[in-house]
Amino acid sequence: MKAEVIKLDASPAGSIELDDAIFGLEPRADILHRVVRWQRAKAQAGTHSVLGKSDVSYSTKKIYRQKGTGGARHGSKKAPIFRHGGVYKGPTPRSHAHDLNKKFRALGLKHALSSKATTGNLIVLEDLALAEGKTAMLAKAVKELGWKRVLVIDGADINENFAKAARNLEGVDVLPSIGANVYDILKRDTLVITKAGVEALEARLK
Repeated sequence: MKAEVIKLDASPAGSIELDDAIFGLEPRADILHRVVRWQRAKAQAGTHSVLGKSDVSYSTKKIYRQKGTGGARHGSKKAPIFRHGGVYKGPTPRSHAHDLNKKFRALGLKHALSSKATTGNLIVLEDLALAEGKTAMLAKAVKELGWKRVLVIDGADINENFAKAARNLEGVDVLPSIGANVYDILKRDTLVITKAGVEALEARLK
């Protein structure tokens, strides 16, 4: 499929041929859902923890005599049945990550790129060249282009001035091609890829 290429000042810069096997697929929600779920589970801290019976600080003295009270037999105030007692089978620190093979993850990225292309939210930039790393300069260009929530993907290395200018700009995320992922692509309304980024992604996903 063919896509128009523009510059940061919105002027045309020719066109580029995008690989249909990467940008021209029919997006499938089930594939995207599985990859996003894998990403978010991997990112989850898993530090939730509670105190069990052996962790709470209480005396181990028997709380009352075994027989004759008319109540249940208890030997410790640490039991889960009592207030301030330990929690029975509560959560402990663990990893929430699960496996998802490389081919399926690559397929998910192809479908995420295709979803932006099919909805018309994919823009190809010639490059990210900026004369100065000034936020005001980039903010003006972004406003004129009508970008609100945008993810910008460059080649192997991000233009230093652009990265510096975008650092304090709300709604603009910048990633190198190796950092392109399904969750970040779907999270933003518009996907902007440089020509170098397109080449890097096609080389990575072929």
